[in-house]
Formats: sequence, structure tokens, C-alpha cells
Amino acid sequence: MKHYPPFIEKLGKVDSEFFQMVSAQHDKVLAPGAIDVKTKFLILLALDAYAGSSGVKGISDVARKMGATEAEIAESLRIAYHLAGNRVLHCAVNAFE
Repeated sequence: MKHYPPFIEKLGKVDSEFFQMVSAQHDKVLAPGAIDVKTKFLILLALDAYAGSSGVKGISDVARKMGATEAEIAESLRIAYHLAGNRVLHCAVNAFE
């Protein structure tokens, strides 16, 4: 049986039809393709961290299971921090115009 994030699992208990659609997309997005699965999880990790999600721990655990190193995880999180910090700077410099 496949494992899904808790919010998708919960959906399966309350709306099985919608769960089928969401889980099919989840499976498709995370399947090997032009981007390998490990890299997909590193991207998810950076995006989740940027979004302030509580899923960062779970995603990093899966990334490790997919072969991600601590250095790759750290670099992914640096990218998220860079994007978040630059977002603030992009707006902040308007104070000087």
C-alpha cells in the first residue's frame, strides 16, 4: 500500500472520489521522470520550507531515504532561505526611493 502525507490520507477517509484524483496526481508528480525522485524531494523540501510548512521534517526524511545527503538537504534549504530573503529585500529597497 502506498503512503501519502497525512492530509491526503485524511482526504481518503472523508472524500474517496477526490482522494483518487489527488493521490493519482501525487503519484504522477513524484514518479521518476525527467527529474529523478531524490531531486523532486529536494525541490519539495525547499518549497515547503519557503512556504513555512510543517511538512519539512517528513519531506527531509523521505529525501534521505531517496539518497539525499545532509549537504544536499542543507543546500536545498539555503536556496529556500535565499529566495525568502531576496523577497524581503526586493520590497524593502522601495523604502529608499
